Amino acid sequence: MAYVRKVKTASGATAVQIVEKRHGVRRIVAHIGSAHDDAALAVLVASARDRIHAGQQALDLPAAERASAGGATVTGSASEVLWQVLTDAYRQLGFDTVADEAFRALVLARIVEPTSTQAAVGVLDELGVAAPHRNTFTAALRRCIAQDYRAVLASACATHSVRTRSASPILYDVTTLHFEAEHEDKLRKVGMSKERRVDPQIQVGLLVDPSGFPLEVSCFEGNTAETSTLLPVLRGFKARHEVEDMVVVADAGMLSAKNLNALEDEKFSFIVGSRISRAPYDLAEHFERHGNAFTDGQHLESTRVMGTGKAARSRRVVYHYLFARHKRDDRAINAMVDRAEKVAAGKRPLKKDRFVRLDSGDAEVDWGLVERARQLAGLKGYVTNLPKSTMDGAAVVEAYHDLWQVEKSFRMAKSDLRARPIFHRQRDAIEAHLTVVFAALAVSRHLQEATGASIRKLVRTLKPLRTVRVDVGGHPITATPQIVGDARVLLDRLPAINAPGH
Repeated sequence: MAYVRKVKTASGATAVQIVEKRHGVRRIVAHIGSAHDDAALAVLVASARDRIHAGQQALDLPAAERASAGGATVTGSASEVLWQVLTDAYRQLGFDTVADEAFRALVLARIVEPTSTQAAVGVLDELGVAAPHRNTFTAALRRCIAQDYRAVLASACATHSVRTRSASPILYDVTTLHFEAEHEDKLRKVGMSKERRVDPQIQVGLLVDPSGFPLEVSCFEGNTAETSTLLPVLRGFKARHEVEDMVVVADAGMLSAKNLNALEDEKFSFIVGSRISRAPYDLAEHFERHGNAFTDGQHLESTRVMGTGKAARSRRVVYHYLFARHKRDDRAINAMVDRAEKVAAGKRPLKKDRFVRLDSGDAEVDWGLVERARQLAGLKGYVTNLPKSTMDGAAVVEAYHDLWQVEKSFRMAKSDLRARPIFHRQRDAIEAHLTVVFAALAVSRHLQEATGASIRKLVRTLKPLRTVRVDVGGHPITATPQIVGDARVLLDRLPAINAPGH
């Protein structure tokens, strides 16, 4: 149990301490400061009590300390430092163009503690921020759809991205968000799930810049093929921002001759992952001359005809070899061979095991397939319609490697911002929810890039720094928090933040 203790010092001042008592042993946890008058004493006591309440210590106080100290009364406290950081970031991104305080409160509350729209009131109350009524939040979500807030936010995101990192490739990927629902409808449908779920879901397409900063988010029916989501998103982005030259980077799931032809016909440049099974054909000359000998970091180029008949087009293919990747691939192959041998020996049931061949009903290891896999270990391929004069092989590989930033943004949306599961039913409510998550993701990525710290750490570090307001005999006094340690480091990386005590 932790409580506040006041101790007279030799100089006649009163020291305020946070003391913890466990198993009959009393220990001083923190020394808050010393006061020479009732007003200063009240501020120190309030600050100590607020530190305990903020979770820096245990949450219990003796009854004697719950009363006002020295004739002073605590009138309120708030996490003003954190709130100022969040609101400044929101403004710096240009999101205040959406002149809707309730919508902004929903976005920032989701960053602090992802929860339902109704519960966001409690999050804001805990921060000490004036919270709109729940009905006001509901009205804000309706305005979000009626006034197309997402278009305004997406334009602000694109402007911020160009301003901070100039023109660059854009990265695209798709994920699924599932629903706690039993039945499908026009939007929420059972479809191909990367997590092998059988719940109704939606497909969500996300465009980001190479840093992972979000540019666009789009929603599709749950049974929509990933490949058919790409063109609508790119068309919308191109029209919204009136851009001519776009290079889109996507994973191998988008790779089909029809899809790439459609991209090219609409004047889009692309870099997509290539399935490694094509390497023996693309690199036939190299394998004939050098076998599977490669130098670390080597780039090799080839061309491949994709499609048939009038749809056939020649594509540039870039391959990249890394010794570190070779070692990872070898470990994976060894593990799969071990499973295949156990299947062949009858020690484990056959599932979707690679390297297993069924011969007359008997399972055996397909050693030819194992050898082909070892031959390609360490290689990764990429298909592009960019000429070498525009982007050489090394630049193509580097651009594709940024694709992990999309996955990172998806992980943040799903975990830190809890975009799933979704409990909304109507399409407008789902779209509004995604718009709130999109805005929260943009603010979070902006702050992470500025501070070098995760959004979780930033919130965890700044939230306990509370500004306390005390009334002493009718005179209001404000006590700002002492900012030291990690909090000071984070705020020093945000020079535009004019937070209390900074």
